[in-house]
Amino acid sequence: MAFDASRTLLGAVWLALALGASAGSPPAPPTAPTPALPTAPVTSSGAADVSGFDGVVQAVRQTVVAAQVPGAVVALDVKAGDAVRAGQVLLRLDARAAEQTAAAGAAQVQAARAAQDAASKDFERQQQLFQQNYISRAALDRAEAQYKATQAQASAQLAAAGAARTQSGFYVVKAPYDGVVSDVAVVLGDMAMPGRALLTLHDPRLLRVSVAVPQRVAARLAPGQPLQVELPGLAAGRITPLKTQLLPTVDPATHTLELRLDLPAGLRGATPGLFARAWLPVAGGAEARLYVPARAVVRRAELTAVYVIGNEGRPLLRQVRLGRIQGDGVEVLAGVSAGEQVVLEPQAAARLP
Repeated sequence: MAFDASRTLLGAVWLALALGASAGSPPAPPTAPTPALPTAPVTSSGAADVSGFDGVVQAVRQTVVAAQVPGAVVALDVKAGDAVRAGQVLLRLDARAAEQTAAAGAAQVQAARAAQDAASKDFERQQQLFQQNYISRAALDRAEAQYKATQAQASAQLAAAGAARTQSGFYVVKAPYDGVVSDVAVVLGDMAMPGRALLTLHDPRLLRVSVAVPQRVAARLAPGQPLQVELPGLAAGRITPLKTQLLPTVDPATHTLELRLDLPAGLRGATPGLFARAWLPVAGGAEARLYVPARAVVRRAELTAVYVIGNEGRPLLRQVRLGRIQGDGVEVLAGVSAGEQVVLEPQAAARLP
């Protein structure tokens, strides 16, 4: 009982001493205001990232010229790399049998026309005799039927002769349009068969780049963003295509979609089959890239940092990990967030108390 009373008295004494010391202590001096420092925000490049995909140059208009009739190649007037005009003869097949058939058809047309003329004159005479009542109506009808039959035979022979002439024209292969011969698949003496490729022709003025884009990337292509094409070794820098087209079908073997990028006309040295690279802005393909001014970076031995304005308005030294330099800025891989303010004069910030 006496022990508890003494402990209570000792606590009261200590409380009185603490209150007296607190009342008699002088007030703390006010904190000096932080001088204003030039700052800049941490900027973000956005969520779109540019990725490169390999492609190949193709001709928009490319034709594989094939034979329509069988025959041996007797004349070959072009070789690979030759520029040709529309309607120019490329090669000839042996057409002797077809020419004889066409000649026979022309002779049959002449015979049919002669028979038609004779039937026409006979029909006219029969009409005069009928008017004079020398022949019956039945005789006149037979003469008219004979005339119409010979007229139909002449038309049939004329059509057959035209078909024979058209058939003989298949033995002369001509260029369908102005272009360049890409490949010649036959030599003199080869036997051409219907459907067999003879040569390949393309228009060098209309070229495009074909790129196989994975389906996961195709779904994230940034709409409205300009696409660019690079032709290593031919064109300096990147080229903006005239037109883009993403085919809707997916290759079941590779799970890719074909992206076609039309090239401007007149690219010197560009031919089908060349290697190309397409640069595509993919939305959400990577995290946003952060940049700070290069003058805000502090380097002390192995430490790389920036002064970031804290919640109380005072600069705080924060270590960062840097990436590539772009203009007057430098990419920050870790250490800051978009929108934070960094001090542009780190030496002045270091001298603050």
